[in-house]
Amino acid sequence: MSNLPPLNIETIWAILDEKLDDATVNQLLWHYLGYRYDSSTAQWDTSQVTPEWQNEYPQPPDFIESRPATVKLTRSIPAENKQMLKEKLGFKGYKIGEFGPRQTRRATAANWLLSYLQQTNDKIKNSTHKGMEFLGMGKKLPVWPMPYAPSGALSNLDHPLKGIEFPAAFN
Repeated sequence: MSNLPPLNIETIWAILDEKLDDATVNQLLWHYLGYRYDSSTAQWDTSQVTPEWQNEYPQPPDFIESRPATVKLTRSIPAENKQMLKEKLGFKGYKIGEFGPRQTRRATAANWLLSYLQQTNDKIKNSTHKGMEFLGMGKKLPVWPMPYAPSGALSNLDHPLKGIEFPAAFN
């Protein structure tokens, strides 16, 4: 699992667009759930996995093949994050007749990973991929002049701070 793609918006879209294989999607989920494979013992280390997952899945499940595991994954997404793919990335879903359980489970995996990303405030690398605006990476914020302008430079500007009295320390 050392060759996993970074957890970022491009990876989420690669899951949805089926550019990542199912094994990689599973490995991403296992990694962020805390499952670690110890090659020296040929066993899974679950010391970083929450008890809810450890008890039911002492070995990481195949989320693409297992409906119960995907249902548990869905239930573990906080309510406010359940629609993140749609609300934050603009994902419109799959067209009728073009999807089955596999695509639905991949969308659940993508939503869980996006929710995880949101919750942990992971750094996301700059990207030009669609959906970056909600992370503050697609828009530039306006740059306003400093409120202190010794020559009265603000007097002729349509500035949001124009007319506000500042304490003497700022003058």
